Amino acid sequence: MVRHLIPISALLLGSAFLLYAGGMNGLILPVRGSQEGFSAFSLGLLGTGWAIGYVLGCIMTPGLVGRVGHIRSFSVMASLAALAILASLLFITPWAWIPLRAISGFCFAGAAMIVESWLSERVDASSRGRVFGVYTMVNLMATTTGQLTLTLGETGGYTFFVIGAMFYSLALIPTAISSTATPKPLVKVRLDLGALWRNSPVAVYAVLMVGISNSAFGTLAAVYADQIGLRLSAIALFTSIPILAGALAQLPVGQLSDRMDRRKVLIGITIVGVIGDLAFIILQPELAWVNFILVFLFGAAAYAMYPVIVAHAHDHAEPDSYIQTSGGLLLVFGVGCIVGPLFAGFGMSAIGTSALFMTTIAVHILIVIYTIWRISRRAPVKPEHKVEFVPSAPTRTTTPETVSLALSDDQEEDAGSDA
Repeated sequence: MVRHLIPISALLLGSAFLLYAGGMNGLILPVRGSQEGFSAFSLGLLGTGWAIGYVLGCIMTPGLVGRVGHIRSFSVMASLAALAILASLLFITPWAWIPLRAISGFCFAGAAMIVESWLSERVDASSRGRVFGVYTMVNLMATTTGQLTLTLGETGGYTFFVIGAMFYSLALIPTAISSTATPKPLVKVRLDLGALWRNSPVAVYAVLMVGISNSAFGTLAAVYADQIGLRLSAIALFTSIPILAGALAQLPVGQLSDRMDRRKVLIGITIVGVIGDLAFIILQPELAWVNFILVFLFGAAAYAMYPVIVAHAHDHAEPDSYIQTSGGLLLVFGVGCIVGPLFAGFGMSAIGTSALFMTTIAVHILIVIYTIWRISRRAPVKPEHKVEFVPSAPTRTTTPETVSLALSDDQEEDAGSDA
């Protein structure tokens, strides 16, 4: 395994720098904004801005790279991301932060796609699955470390904004010194809602709802934790634990979904999410350890839904449509991410912290109801016609290029390099 990782170690390091800066950037803004007295609604708009920029980045980056090349495009993305976080320090107002966050989302999507394109070029067929697993693990660790770094200093100053900008800039180095030939063109995905809906209504509906729920929590979890009185170290753990819980839950959930109707598995884990939502709403815990237990339960359910939904969609899709289906669902997920923080932020401003989990429980209940109805309308896929479950990072950092990198050998031959 080591011999497969050595040639791509620089690119993995560049990705780690990028995700470290992204994790720090994503947490420092809601924490600092809450300290500055920004409303929950305005902080929710940061998540909406990020999602808009991220979706546009996924759509527009392939065209930009086709015109000016990988290295120049990546340099622009990393530089603008660094400028955006530094500008957030100069203009401490939500009306400046929202468009700056959209710029960050655009640049982050573009930079991640370019790094992943380089990785795809360097990985041979025999090691693709293992390398993708290492890449996912590195990104999760880097994101978590970036968030936890905030516990080491004072968030009221400039330090973490500058460190984030430095690591965005450091991410430039691996691609700048790479001796690899220019990678193949980036994956292009066109959103065809009609085709996706005809393929699997459950997948389209559920992935939209999961985008709403997960983005609401991902954007406002730090605000919730701050408003209930948790210390900064506890806030960082509160935002990190659910991501790790979702990653851990994917193996047993995936094995179960390969053996039975994936829609029933989706219902089951969504009900677990409803239990977590209810616990937060009813108990309204203030002790840190109680919040950690409940958010682990929430994360294990909420962040394990997405790969089950994608696998269910592929069970009904044509064998050669892997990238089109996965990429299309990813963009639908992104649309949900635009909406979620708006609803939850408005609710938290109007009725208080519990509105965050009122938003997620409403979404989870709607998923359960619709999926139960669809089970009565369509027979399950036969086991021999199921595709292999593919774990995916339970965060908002997945791009169409990530989908391509995760392809198995047979899927890559069928799907081709450009969807």
